Amino acid sequence: MIDKKSIRIKDIAQMAGVSVGTVDRVLHGRGKVSKDAQQKVEDVLNRTGYKPNLIARTLGSNKTLKITALLPDPAQDDYWALAEAGILQSIEEWSYYDVEINCIFFDLYNPGSFKTTTDVVLESKPDGILIAPVFHHESIELLAQLKAHSIPYVLFNTNIPEADPLCFIGQNLVHSGKVAGELLSLAGGTRRTIMSLHIYENRDNSVHLMAKEHGLRQYFQEQPYEVISLDLSTPHEVEDHIREAILNPDLLGIFVTTSKGTYIVAQILEKYSLEHIRLVGYDLLEENLRYLKKGTIDFLINQNPKRMAKIGVNHLVNHLLFQKTLPEKEIFPIEIITRQNLDSYLTSRIH
Repeated sequence: MIDKKSIRIKDIAQMAGVSVGTVDRVLHGRGKVSKDAQQKVEDVLNRTGYKPNLIARTLGSNKTLKITALLPDPAQDDYWALAEAGILQSIEEWSYYDVEINCIFFDLYNPGSFKTTTDVVLESKPDGILIAPVFHHESIELLAQLKAHSIPYVLFNTNIPEADPLCFIGQNLVHSGKVAGELLSLAGGTRRTIMSLHIYENRDNSVHLMAKEHGLRQYFQEQPYEVISLDLSTPHEVEDHIREAILNPDLLGIFVTTSKGTYIVAQILEKYSLEHIRLVGYDLLEENLRYLKKGTIDFLINQNPKRMAKIGVNHLVNHLLFQKTLPEKEIFPIEIITRQNLDSYLTSRIH
């Protein structure tokens, strides 16, 4: 098997039966090359998958660019498994270049785990870092240290504007909460109670959850609705509160601010035959899609973590290698997925 990273221009020349100068002219599109020589070189390039080392050309050295991605453990939540998949795609796309992309995972349910990664990140001495700052207080501390060490960083999923990142990638979560409110209100009728559930994550240290609920409350603030908000940390606790909700004939619907929590609530609604209660949640996790198709989940707001993470890595690499100016924010559209448009979305190139 050909090692794509170890191939040199002289190897290409030897395999094509041409001079090194001819290969150089083909690669850089300069000077005259016969059609026969051009074809021979291109055949070898296609066969070997060789690409010129643009990093060395840009930086004037063979220095390897080191990018670190800091995110929750994908084994704990399929949402973060999707984000990891985006990073793995970026690793593949940059595999022909001297770019080293590593993931460091922390415990999604333990802020202390995030804090312990600070030393690991700094010891790795990355040239840039992509961060999902789901724990607000701990993230502020880490970002201050990165600034002190002049390590540039891009944030995704959750924005911390005062941290002054190179770029933030994600949705306007206040707006997504407003959209959730509108979707719930479409049910009509006389019921006027909305439950906002934060499952397995504490909103007090999670600005992304607070932003979603803030948007929900903004939507209903001038309407005769009551919004009940709960932080639930165990499956038993979730089921107990859903059972209690059955006793409230005024319950219109439930808004779940976390992806994993969405299908957990759907399971309980199905168990107690509560399909009449409208359910709005987040993201195209496999279990969420199953309950969407059944009709237990009415709407999913897709945040597209895979694309977020991939764009985050690509932005960092392009900025560090080619000095490209990054947008202050890369705001994703708020995509509403229903049973009716699910198949067309999943088969599209956007997904």
